Amino acid sequence: CVPGIENLPCELQRNFQLMRELDQRTEDKKAEIDSLAAEYIESVKNMLPEERVEHLKKIQSAYSKCKEYSDDKVQLAMQTYEMVDKHIRRLDADLARFEADLKDKLEGSDFENPGSRSLKKGRSQKDKRGSRGRGRRTSEEDTPKKKKLKGGSEFADTILSVHPSDVLDMPVDPNEPTYCLCHQVSYGEMIGCDNPDCPIEWFHFACVDLTTKPKGKWFCPRCVQERKKKK
Repeated sequence: CVPGIENLPCELQRNFQLMRELDQRTEDKKAEIDSLAAEYIESVKNMLPEERVEHLKKIQSAYSKCKEYSDDKVQLAMQTYEMVDKHIRRLDADLARFEADLKDKLEGSDFENPGSRSLKKGRSQKDKRGSRGRGRRTSEEDTPKKKKLKGGSEFADTILSVHPSDVLDMPVDPNEPTYCLCHQVSYGEMIGCDNPDCPIEWFHFACVDLTTKPKGKWFCPRCVQERKKKK
């Protein structure tokens, strides 16, 4: 069992509960904003200038709180995604090691079994080349027919045809959104560009030469260039 994975359901439940609480706080603030706005419209004619400013500040403060709750929810969602992604990567690595160990054991048993050796010799060099790697088979002719080994199975033959590193290089889900200058999916620590019109929005730390989150506002390289052009 991968260390820490048994706590994943509890951690996910806690994060989702926090997100629900943030949603509820946002809804409460929105109701407060509606009430303040209605009150302002109803009595604005009878208000002194100072009272109008004070009332508008209350509305602005409520909007700021809504944005703060939304930002917290986004950060929490990203942390949750990264937490699950970390466990998936560890499981992939463990699976690759398991397949490598299984391959070594099966190859060792083949050397001890004369029948297996004779079957291996009977395979053509083309079949051996065609059976290596995932996604490289282009037609039925290139795909070697599965043969049962003595003391083995079709499953064992399939496992032997998959290189352990292929597990770590599995293709990305085409439906998963991509980010950053590298156009890759979300992983590790990421930072959001403070330009609301940024077409990319999120960037991996390594891709923008960051190791820690900078203080204050941060703009991506593209937005920095655009701001310089406008000046």
